[in-house]
Amino acid sequence: MNDSSRPPVLDSSPALLAKGYTWLPDRWRRTDGPVVRARLMGQHTVALRGPEAVRFFYDERHVERRSALPEPVLSTLFGHDAVHTLDGPAHRVRKEMFLSLLTGAQAVAGLVECVTAVWDETVASWPGRPSVVLFDETSRILTRGVCRWAGIPLVDDEEVARDLVALVDGFATPGPRHWRARRARTRCETWLAQLVEDVRAGTVTAPAGSALEAVVLHRDLDGEFLGPRAAAVELLNVVRPTVAVSWFVTYAGHALHHRPGVRERLREGDPAYAAAFAHELRRFYPFAPFVGGHAVTDLRWRGELIPAGTLVLLDLFGQNHDPRLWDEPYVFDPRRFVERPPHRDELVPQGGGDPAAGHRCPGEDMTVALLWALGPRLARLEYDVPGQDLRIPLNRLPARVRSGFVMESVRVPAPVPGARNPVS
Repeated sequence: MNDSSRPPVLDSSPALLAKGYTWLPDRWRRTDGPVVRARLMGQHTVALRGPEAVRFFYDERHVERRSALPEPVLSTLFGHDAVHTLDGPAHRVRKEMFLSLLTGAQAVAGLVECVTAVWDETVASWPGRPSVVLFDETSRILTRGVCRWAGIPLVDDEEVARDLVALVDGFATPGPRHWRARRARTRCETWLAQLVEDVRAGTVTAPAGSALEAVVLHRDLDGEFLGPRAAAVELLNVVRPTVAVSWFVTYAGHALHHRPGVRERLREGDPAYAAAFAHELRRFYPFAPFVGGHAVTDLRWRGELIPAGTLVLLDLFGQNHDPRLWDEPYVFDPRRFVERPPHRDELVPQGGGDPAAGHRCPGEDMTVALLWALGPRLARLEYDVPGQDLRIPLNRLPARVRSGFVMESVRVPAPVPGARNPVS
């Protein structure tokens, strides 16, 4: 190994925890070459970014994702034995189940219909309340909507919403949020494993064509059904990403408050602008900082050696703010996507690559569709924004609006006869 390919002696894990999303962009600014080299958790680490790097990273001949998921992430966000822990044919067979549920116009439309119905029902009650916290309300709306769509019966939607939020909120941090996420996962897996057993015993009926039915009946590469716990893990991986859209809806409130011109444009009901707004939310605001895997063999990236076993990071946040890809990357401007929709490997808030063949999130289409539907609905509401802490600390993983975005005196305007509404 030559000097240029040697990792630093000092471990950067404390710096990552201190700086969060800005750690890798800061390192890029101090690096002349095509990679950033670091040491994380004792491992030689190489970070890449850019569309070509996306294709390189998601090539299973280059990078293996399964071995790179640390135990704290599996015990909170994804779950043990989840699809994210698989590679090769086993991954493709399990992933096909998710693709059949989460992609395609019919599946996406079904989820959007359920969620928007719950949104409209819930928002109608907001005018009678002194204040509404957008993040909290949206998490409950999305929980009810996605569980209705998935065929999962709910007894206490508020508790389930809190637990699903906790899974996302605590995966990347030590301390109380992390332990709250672990306890939430235990509760959710226990609840859904029992539901799977009840469906198989015939005491509960899974709606035909539902996600619940698909997971219960899924057979893995070995031809066997998933065990109740593994099925519970994958049911959570169906519903959790939808509830995570709470982060983006709250960011939408933040964006519309600070950019009234965007709000007015979104109210006009132009479907192309609503889609562009959804893409710009996902590009501009922080979500996943990076994804990682291990080098399968000795690799070369633009002349740089990446030894076998190296931890390889794909810098998602940095790529979404790379001035080589985006004009004025730290300016929120949906117009950048009106004329030119994003290329697959340029905009990577939820990972990159081909969702059918790789590890890209299969729920990305649903995220975009939900934001396309809910963004204009939020823009059409009238409300006051009281004094509150609207900062989004980038050293918090995952980041979120501190106050949750409080709204007061919410008014729901009556529909305008003949007005164009692309999301009803």
